[in-house]
Amino acid sequence: MLYNRDLSWLGFNLRVLQEAGDTDVPLFERLKFLAIFSSNLDEFFRVRYPSIVALAQLNTKNIRQLKHSDAEEMAENIQAEINRQLQIFGDTLFSLIEELRKINIHFYYNESIGEEHRNEVREIFLSQVLSFIQIIYLDSRSNETFMPENNHLYFVVTIKEPVTGILNHAIINIPSIKLQRFYTLTPIEGTEHVIFIDDIIRENLAHVFPGKEIIGVYSIKFNRDAELHLTDEYSGNLLNKIDRQLQKRDFGAPSRFLYEKSMPSNLLHFLAALFNIEQEDMFPGGRYHHLSDLASFPDFDKGLKYKKLKPLSHQKVLNSGDIFNLMSTQDILLHIPYQSYNPVLSFFNQAAVDTEVTHIYITLYRVAAESHIVNALISAAKNGKTVTAFIELKARFDEANNIRWSKAMKQAGVKIIYSIPDIKVHSKIGLVRKKKGSHSATYAILSTGNFNEITAQFYTDHVLMTTDKAIVKELLQLFKFLQKTNKSLADNSLKFNTLLVSQFNLNDELYKLIEKEIEKAQQQQPALIRIKVNNLEEPKLTNHLIKASQTGVSIRLIVRSVCCLVPGVPGSSENITIKRIVDRYLEHTRLLIFGTGEKAKVIMGSADLMTRNLYHRIEVCVPVKNVALKQDLIEYFEIQWKDTDKAVRLTSTMQQEPVPQEGEVINAQQSIYNYLQAK
Repeated sequence: MLYNRDLSWLGFNLRVLQEAGDTDVPLFERLKFLAIFSSNLDEFFRVRYPSIVALAQLNTKNIRQLKHSDAEEMAENIQAEINRQLQIFGDTLFSLIEELRKINIHFYYNESIGEEHRNEVREIFLSQVLSFIQIIYLDSRSNETFMPENNHLYFVVTIKEPVTGILNHAIINIPSIKLQRFYTLTPIEGTEHVIFIDDIIRENLAHVFPGKEIIGVYSIKFNRDAELHLTDEYSGNLLNKIDRQLQKRDFGAPSRFLYEKSMPSNLLHFLAALFNIEQEDMFPGGRYHHLSDLASFPDFDKGLKYKKLKPLSHQKVLNSGDIFNLMSTQDILLHIPYQSYNPVLSFFNQAAVDTEVTHIYITLYRVAAESHIVNALISAAKNGKTVTAFIELKARFDEANNIRWSKAMKQAGVKIIYSIPDIKVHSKIGLVRKKKGSHSATYAILSTGNFNEITAQFYTDHVLMTTDKAIVKELLQLFKFLQKTNKSLADNSLKFNTLLVSQFNLNDELYKLIEKEIEKAQQQQPALIRIKVNNLEEPKLTNHLIKASQTGVSIRLIVRSVCCLVPGVPGSSENITIKRIVDRYLEHTRLLIFGTGEKAKVIMGSADLMTRNLYHRIEVCVPVKNVALKQDLIEYFEIQWKDTDKAVRLTSTMQQEPVPQEGEVINAQQSIYNYLQAK
């Protein structure tokens, strides 16, 4: 029996929330963890919650036939867990507000504004905020002319007309996205003051509705369905049933309607009818919504953040000054963000101007808003290089940014290739080809994370740069396949012997590697599997790991987020230990190690062990051949496995318990930095 993926994900988000409550974490970092929790939950309601509700609402007989008889109960359990976590969130936030006051920061939260600040708040409103306020009076036809936007904030205001005494309702926007969420006010006796833009508007509604009596003001927020990739998880009859259930919802219907719980029931029912809100999508909340904005809370330079770890230079890259010359003599392995991302930027920047470079190939999934890498591709095309970029337009929530960059690249002469229908290209690969007289040389870059210099500052990833002939040959083969207008995944001419590519050989090779460890265990030889991924969900592979456990294979898993494998079950998964690490950097590496000692097979790549990655995406993983680099990655894993500070262990009931401490506390992220610094 596998664990529910949504409850597992909520367990991860709870672990994020626990960091916000950890008094050993710097105060402003704790506020950021609250912001991350809130942002994660918003995405959950956009991406996952609609299908959960749809599944629960299927006809009971059909559910039973499809072996989802507990769907309604599961939906209730998920909602109960969300409510429990929101209570913890509220308690944690209030404790942090008290901590802020101890360091002379007064955060106006659900309280009246002091008399000494009212004139200042009015001036801010009249001079900076009022021009952004828009008023929509509500009646039975308002939904035809007004659609509240996803994650935008609004007030519903009940007003009394002065002559007739009639009550009307209006919605006004809270322009926190165009302006800012927090404003700093004049300090009083050494104490800083911070206020929500929400409260600046509340305080000055008389200027929005002059001459009218304001009866009530209630904050609201909508989360709307993101594109649902139901084929990632469901198939056949069940997929069709869920899809039809979702289509019953009116276009644009919210997946979550958050409202201030003091809102009168008659007004709540009026809004529900007006905006076609289903009962199961209505959630009472507090005075303030969208607290992911806490990430922008002003810190007043009080030094209450993590001490920055300056990214370490790769000394050989630094000394060389020419990334391609160095790659011609050795493979380069980078551990981001502990090591500088500059070699990756140099790879593309040098290629853009090098007169010997003839071709550049790259896959792009999520790129930075002001991407140096994409600008290098544009420059390369203008400099006469043949540049081919495969850009994934279906990267959830980054669609607009990717479309913008694809247009800019296309205009510059970059050949743009778009995705295969129903298949995302999630691999992170690049190639540069150089012509040297009668000879040519090809340089490859493979990463576990996106080619994005912004996320490279706080996502942990590995980057391999190599001229290995087998790797570059197969990457070039893959890029040529992606360029085909009539590409087919059934193309028998496409063979990979070194690279592991989903849709082609990745799944088979993973099963073979697991089977090899099973054979070792059966022969009483040391058998060990070590895996670090973001998510472990794909049922067949998960069950194969359980099979390996049953034969005596020792399995160590570090799974950041979704984990459907239940560890420590006697007779089943008792040889499997699973840990989760949440710390200052987002754990993002995908690393698989099969076997022990020098013969261990070490693989890094873009693929998580999920149905969507293994069956609905093109992922690329690469075996690391260089002995020293292999040992680096094994040591990296072992340092993380020894973490007794930020790691938790999943129990057989899928609870998270602290890893027992034996001696000195070990923080893996700091230890990795120290390890790389000492090399």
